[in-house]
Amino acid sequence: MNEPSSNEPSLEEPTTHFGFQTVGETEKAHLVRGVFDSVASKYDLMNDLMSAGVHRLWKTAMVDGLAPRAGESFIDVAGGTGDIASRILDRVGEGAGPVTVCDINHEMISVGRDRAIDGGRLEAIRWVCGDAETLPFPDMSFDAYTIAFGLRNVTHIDKALAEARRVLKPGGRFLCLEFSRVVVPLLDKIYDAYSFSVLPALGSLVTGDPAAYRYLAESIRKFPSQNELLARMTGAGLRQCKMRNLSGGIAALHTGWRV
Repeated sequence: MNEPSSNEPSLEEPTTHFGFQTVGETEKAHLVRGVFDSVASKYDLMNDLMSAGVHRLWKTAMVDGLAPRAGESFIDVAGGTGDIASRILDRVGEGAGPVTVCDINHEMISVGRDRAIDGGRLEAIRWVCGDAETLPFPDMSFDAYTIAFGLRNVTHIDKALAEARRVLKPGGRFLCLEFSRVVVPLLDKIYDAYSFSVLPALGSLVTGDPAAYRYLAESIRKFPSQNELLARMTGAGLRQCKMRNLSGGIAALHTGWRV
């Protein structure tokens, strides 16, 4: 991954965070794209290694909450490797698909498409390169919208949430699985030590890019808390919003509806 530019953003340009750094809003998408370009081929392997496989349980909880049925239309945003899409197809079984995967990163989509070909699922998954903040789909296109570990990477969370509501049909479901704030005493200190020491070292060993995993740890700390995200979902027009902590708040599953 290329390190962020040392140039300060201009005074005229709005700023945002890239991990713990302040960057221009237009620069953040480029920097995030660089992270995922760098780690795309090892992305799923790193998920297994850094979570000791627990991310699979979190994703199962997400699909459980989705309860997908044949005949429904699904979009998984920031889903480049197709992991969530494949789980939805597995759960529905006969009559499933296609599931739309939308991701801004060409490299992640390329890895996902290759895996779909290997698994005989190329026709069951529709691959679209697009931005979560400006989805290239008409209003009311989908019965369900999922996003797993992607919302914290967008520049404008509120825009992405508004787009999620826009593309959902009335009665459609929104599900967001994301790293969150640890709520168990002492676990937060252990998690911090692991995040800022072990993760970059593991990222360096497996992907050759420790900076990508320093960004991961930092971006988690900059992401809204569980209750703040609930409030922002409501502000975007989603209703009946709920939250469930997973693994003591290391991750959280947020759900809502378009009514």
